[in-house]
Amino acid sequence: MAGAASQAPSTTAAAPVDLAPHELRILVAVDRERGFSAAARALGLTQSAVSHSIRGTERKVGAVLFERGRKGATPTAAGVAAAAHARRVLRLLDTLAAEARGAARGTVAGPLRIAAFRSAALFLLPPVLERLTARHPGIEPRVHVVRELGAGTAGEVAEGRADLAIATIGATSPVPTGLVGDVLVEEPYSLVYPAGHPAPRSLPLVDWHENCGSYTRRWWARQDWIPKATVLAEDDGAVLSLVSRGLGMAIMPALSLTEAPDGIETTDLGPDRPTRSVGYVTTPELAAGASVRALIRELRAPRR
Repeated sequence: MAGAASQAPSTTAAAPVDLAPHELRILVAVDRERGFSAAARALGLTQSAVSHSIRGTERKVGAVLFERGRKGATPTAAGVAAAAHARRVLRLLDTLAAEARGAARGTVAGPLRIAAFRSAALFLLPPVLERLTARHPGIEPRVHVVRELGAGTAGEVAEGRADLAIATIGATSPVPTGLVGDVLVEEPYSLVYPAGHPAPRSLPLVDWHENCGSYTRRWWARQDWIPKATVLAEDDGAVLSLVSRGLGMAIMPALSLTEAPDGIETTDLGPDRPTRSVGYVTTPELAAGASVRALIRELRAPRR
């Protein structure tokens, strides 16, 4: 089987690809489970049915989607792309049904999958979702917290795992190709240090990895007073906890400082201070849907 997977199925490049929803579901399951047997169990099918479906899908798209081996099925580059598109298509089919029912009843309803980094999930989204569900009780928000690294939250939308993401975007961090979005808030960074410390810039740096714009990276590189981080934390909440206990200073965006713990002080970093642009990202197709449109309206409403 492993040897057979190394040769791409032949097809006419211009031929239309006509995949049925059940073929897409099988493709997504194999990608998720990383194996034909596991995907078959998850779907309640036989392994031979799953294998037959994947072979048929590969013939139709003209590319090998999975490398077969003893350890399971590993998606090729083509498989990764195909699975992402399959998830997005399946989500649109779900949206079609939910919005058709909603149109018949004059309501907006159904699950709404949101990816957000930690501070956005804690402080930006709750009042937004409170207003959204008050206006549209049938909407079921499902928030998934994702570290804002690499593809980050926007990558969840691109991969079809989220309908909308709260992401770091802006002039220096553009919306990823193929997606749409806009900036919601520009956050300044501040110096954060233990309350009452007489010389906070002399403290070691406590830091965490996050996506930030090129302006912020350039600003950081120009500051010869900022030492190399001696403590790295998993997220901004851990950074604040460490700083509040006198273990160092940090440079943090405003959203992360919402409801900051006792024991810290902040100082403005001046007119050329770094900033972070936080916005939303979705797909062009979902942006036209009633649930995502309703969420975007609430995100754009003035913050209270």
